[in-house]
Amino acid sequence: MTSTITLPDAIEQRPPSSLPWARHSLTLAGRSVKKMMRHPEQFFDVTLQPVLFLMIFVYVLGGAIAGSTHDYLQFVLPGILIQTVLFSTISIGVNLNTDIKEGVFDRFKSLPIARSAPLVGATIAECLRYSITIGISLIAGFLMGYRTSTSVLDVLAACLLVLVFAWCLCWIAIWLGMVSREAGSVQGIGFMALFPLTFGSSMFASADTMPGWLRAWVNVNPVTHLTDAVRGLLTGGPVAEDAFIALGTAGLILAVFAPLAVRAYRTKA
Repeated sequence: MTSTITLPDAIEQRPPSSLPWARHSLTLAGRSVKKMMRHPEQFFDVTLQPVLFLMIFVYVLGGAIAGSTHDYLQFVLPGILIQTVLFSTISIGVNLNTDIKEGVFDRFKSLPIARSAPLVGATIAECLRYSITIGISLIAGFLMGYRTSTSVLDVLAACLLVLVFAWCLCWIAIWLGMVSREAGSVQGIGFMALFPLTFGSSMFASADTMPGWLRAWVNVNPVTHLTDAVRGLLTGGPVAEDAFIALGTAGLILAVFAPLAVRAYRTKA
């Protein structure tokens, strides 16, 4: 008697080419977007949080820190924009952890698709949330009096830089979502890691005003370089070195945590 191999198993054993992999990832990204649209409460943090942070920091702290709420708005808006986007990266790890526990990803195991496609599709869909955060931050800042002093292309480059950094960073959240036993752990660990990166940076105050021990951390913090690059693209100033460091850090994060996340997903899903 000869053994037979079912078609899905036979297809799954063949390494998929790049084109089907991209098509599968985009299809699953569309699925994730439709899921977001059915649950609009998932957009509350990316729409309300940047507005609340801007109002609190500018109108409550702006006068004390910069002596003028308008001057502080010009300084702090890039930082608030980046902070809210980076905080938003945690949700993908929480959602994937929940989906796997509920068996949502079980059906993907029998499909002739790359194991990484569901993860890549989810990250592509997350870019919608990050883009909304960036847009809301700029619109709210404009209504409060913020004005850019650079070209439209520079503003678009600033938005793209934040988007690329966030997309790479979200792979850490995905890895946490794969290795953590509870979704709440992903959120707790994620925020604990992001707080020193965001508040220990040049987002809300110049590093020159900080004590030496803190300034040493701020100067090597990749989020500081990201903030300074975005600030330069929006209001003028040196950009190249800070953008290079920010992109290099993002690439390193992607190179390390994307394979770790895919491996953990293959083990867990």
